[in-house]
Amino acid sequence: MTGGQRVLIWGAGAIGGTIGAYLRRAGHDVTFVDCAADHVQAIRERGLRITGPFGDFSVAAPACTPDTLSGTWDTALLCTKAQDTEAAGRQLAPHLGEGGAVVSVQNGLNPLILNGVLGEERVLGSFVNFGADYLEPGVVHYGGRGAVVIGEQSGAVTARVQALHALLRTFDEDAILSRNVMGYLWGKLAYGALLFATAVTNDSIADALARPEDRPLYTELGREVLRVTAAHGVTPEAFNGFDPQAFRPGASDAEAHASLDDLVAFNRRSAKTHSGIWRDLAVRKRRTEVDAQLGWVVQFGAEHGVPTPICTRLVDLIHEIEDGRRPLSRENLDDLRAQLPGVNA
Repeated sequence: MTGGQRVLIWGAGAIGGTIGAYLRRAGHDVTFVDCAADHVQAIRERGLRITGPFGDFSVAAPACTPDTLSGTWDTALLCTKAQDTEAAGRQLAPHLGEGGAVVSVQNGLNPLILNGVLGEERVLGSFVNFGADYLEPGVVHYGGRGAVVIGEQSGAVTARVQALHALLRTFDEDAILSRNVMGYLWGKLAYGALLFATAVTNDSIADALARPEDRPLYTELGREVLRVTAAHGVTPEAFNGFDPQAFRPGASDAEAHASLDDLVAFNRRSAKTHSGIWRDLAVRKRRTEVDAQLGWVVQFGAEHGVPTPICTRLVDLIHEIEDGRRPLSRENLDDLRAQLPGVNA
């Protein structure tokens, strides 16, 4: 099957695999690139299979490792883990046609990294919050719908972002074209902080956020990120039950708890019970995106003079778990609670 728009999907895991498979099924000319040779080989031999509550299907598509790819594309979706952004951007650069554009479809503020590699004029931002997991070579589980947003970093509504928005609507008809895509990415940093905290336990996302005894911790963690966001001059955007305004400076506990209740309800509806962060720690035993996500909060907090004790300790906890020096346990939350205002006063 050929035809449609020609698209390069760089990173064919949970996010890139899901989006790319839907684009391919709709008739677009999709090529997958992934650094996992066994995943690439499986796609070549059997196609890429998507499973989950929205139906099972497989698509046949070209697949390459970065070192075997040839040719150039005008449209590339970069879907790698955030910590691989710079290296992936450099590998992708020779395959981007003159006047071509790369869309960062990742967690974190990765357009800022790609700007330095490719030039800001070639980079768009995107935000996704749907639930998906890489299961095994050639197989991805699409477990829950969530926000899909695209935008120019400048906020301009250009012809290219309109075309890319139309492309993403092939995957999700409710995809949003936003003038504030970076606001969505900052909002995801706050939500991501909550997810990292849930991932130091074995609780599901919904069960963790529903525990009343942990609400003060999650509330202050969200507020910590939003204080940095405000200091950085960004207006964060709401999505899928997460309302960043509920954690803004001056917001009440009731507002924060209402947003947490909405997040619990959203996650209860998803077949994906645990975060990709937890899966990296508990199942895949690999490094998470903690530095490439919460590292931005700590970095900009230091630049703006905004303390980030919970985020800083959470980064350390994640590293200790990654290194095998600490098990997943609810006791890990005690370390985070020790950073709450007034606890050690």
